[in-house]
Amino acid sequence: MRKIILAIFILTSTLAYQNLLAQGCVAIRSTGGFCAGGGHVDSLSKWQISVNNRYFRSFRHFVGTEEQKQRIAQGTNVINHQYTMDMGIYRILNPRWSLMLDVPIEANSRSSLYEHANLGRFTTHSFGIGDIRLAAYAWIVDPVKMPKANIQVGLGLKLPTGSYNYSDYFHTTDSTTRLGPVDQSIQLGDGGTGITLELNAYYNISHTVGFYGNFYYLSNPREVNATSTARGGTASASAVKNGSDVMSVPDQWMARAGISVTTGQFNFSAGVRDECLPVHDLVGGSNGFRRPGYIISAEPGVTYVFPKLSLYAYVPVALVRNRTQSQPDKISTKLTGKDTHGDAAFADYVVNIGMNIRF
Repeated sequence: MRKIILAIFILTSTLAYQNLLAQGCVAIRSTGGFCAGGGHVDSLSKWQISVNNRYFRSFRHFVGTEEQKQRIAQGTNVINHQYTMDMGIYRILNPRWSLMLDVPIEANSRSSLYEHANLGRFTTHSFGIGDIRLAAYAWIVDPVKMPKANIQVGLGLKLPTGSYNYSDYFHTTDSTTRLGPVDQSIQLGDGGTGITLELNAYYNISHTVGFYGNFYYLSNPREVNATSTARGGTASASAVKNGSDVMSVPDQWMARAGISVTTGQFNFSAGVRDECLPVHDLVGGSNGFRRPGYIISAEPGVTYVFPKLSLYAYVPVALVRNRTQSQPDKISTKLTGKDTHGDAAFADYVVNIGMNIRF
């Protein structure tokens, strides 16, 4: 029975730890922790500390699903480097219930030409704490009594602790710069107080093979956060008309599913991940500047389990990247009669390396 419980722990805890990944200019932010509190299946532990390190480089531009290959050839593409360390603390109340606090620390850079009057390629940066999240989790059935299959429900609160008007200097002439908010994609937070809903499930075929699934939704009722998109300057008349002169506070969601195989101390998994920043929010308005889109990725992973420590590595590799038409795009199309569809830069893959310590 102990081995079965450990297998469930690996499946629902380590596999579900991965964050909802920001993928370049489509600002799909960290979930503020991990997508499950399932580690409490290890009923002997009362506390867990989880640390996830995420890095990616986005540089490929897409309009819809069509890659703008000329941007790389011309050297006009935007290049984002983004690193986040998520530190999650779990309090295990009993085999069914657990609480989680997550604090993300972010370090981002953005290299571009157009943001610096096309005078050359310059870089803006952001560093600090992101949006902190609190959550409570409960299994539908006691997982110790139900090792074969179960569903976990999580409800959380995302706080606007990360700066959503972080500023750096933009070049306006060869000799002058101007201080202004950095691009939305490297802001540390979105400025909204949000509600998160999570569903995590597993089904074990045997002691070594099982299926897993996770769903996460962040609802941000706030429509815009009043942060200017003009990089310290004056917004254009067209930006004011279509509402893209200030940054939006968008919803986001993620779904993932796959198969897991445990052999000895190793757990190998293969799955599919779909991450999305939607055009329209579930609650509240959807105006303001955002780059909506979705990324479908193949997600291989490996975990090594010690008695009180788990080490893992996951590398989601993008299969489909789609920058969808935003609300300001649609407004501009209606006002001008010409189809308007902005672009966004995406990464080829994301590296996740982390650990989970149980006390």
